[in-house]
Amino acid sequence: MNEQKWNIKPVSLKMKSFDLFNYYGLILFFSLLSGCSEQAVQKFEGAAQGTTYHISYWSELPVEVKAVEASVKNELDAIDKTLSNYRPDSVIEKFNSTENADSQEVGNEIVSLVRIAQSVVQASQGCFDLTTKPLFDLWGFRGDAPAIPDEAGVLKTLSKIGMEKLEVVDDTHLRKKQADLKVDLSSIAQGYSVGKISRVLEQNGINNYLVEIGGELQTRGHKPDSQPWRIALERPLPGEQRMQKRITMPKESPMAVMTSGTYNHYFDYQGQRYSHILDARTGRPITHDLVSVTVIHEDPTIADAWDTALLCMGQKDGLQAANAAKIPALFIQQQGTNLIESRSEALNTLDRITLE
Repeated sequence: MNEQKWNIKPVSLKMKSFDLFNYYGLILFFSLLSGCSEQAVQKFEGAAQGTTYHISYWSELPVEVKAVEASVKNELDAIDKTLSNYRPDSVIEKFNSTENADSQEVGNEIVSLVRIAQSVVQASQGCFDLTTKPLFDLWGFRGDAPAIPDEAGVLKTLSKIGMEKLEVVDDTHLRKKQADLKVDLSSIAQGYSVGKISRVLEQNGINNYLVEIGGELQTRGHKPDSQPWRIALERPLPGEQRMQKRITMPKESPMAVMTSGTYNHYFDYQGQRYSHILDARTGRPITHDLVSVTVIHEDPTIADAWDTALLCMGQKDGLQAANAAKIPALFIQQQGTNLIESRSEALNTLDRITLE
């Protein structure tokens, strides 16, 4: 195979939503938007889950800054030990490596995520699936060497996946109906992590914050001058770090913004583009023109599962599913050089945010 024909773009899957201050990096521009002084806002960042995280917060009462940062890091480490598919000692990887049909204890966190995913799998008619890890390995999206498998390879791998082969035994146990089944929680874990870190801040007496992990985020409250948090959605085209939309977040309650797109993780081969979004029904990358879906929801875990599922389904079927489930979602299609937006009914009636 001629390696010069490959154009590989294996960057972070989810880097689309930003605090406007961090997105532009210009204090003057931010001040024009909100008139807010950043002096009272504490910020810290780090690496986690194969990407980065950024935390911004402030509190009317004194808080121990180092203790807050340590609490966040400890929570991220605990999540990693439970959900990471990249460390063999994590709970989920021990489950994956045990190839039998016995009931296995995995804890209530993993079971709750599987239950959420099951409802989204059903709503997506099987396009979204947590057991597609072998497909990602087959196509090479787990490493730096993507490959186009033959039909026999796809069919063989499809026989190894399927959420119907995963049984919830009780609140802490799962069972594989097929011994070699593998579960990958990455399509839902970042949203879950955002929610967990948000709760850590609240437990430390912080009720005004913005938590972002790999572009997935949640806000609560407002800035010190009572101005709302404002979020920029990236224009969903490769190589363009420009703002497509601006979201003014609600002050009165937490709200999450989760986006999935085809434009940040793909490869080109002989004039054909292959996205990392794989349809679990066909075993192949999606081919429709939907390039981005943003879900705005009170629950970051639910939002994270739905943005991936809706993107997998495409604009027509995805919009129908979002309307049926009352999911607030923004769809962006690429038709030639044009970007076409459409909104679900729930997004049109979501009056707690401003999307412009």
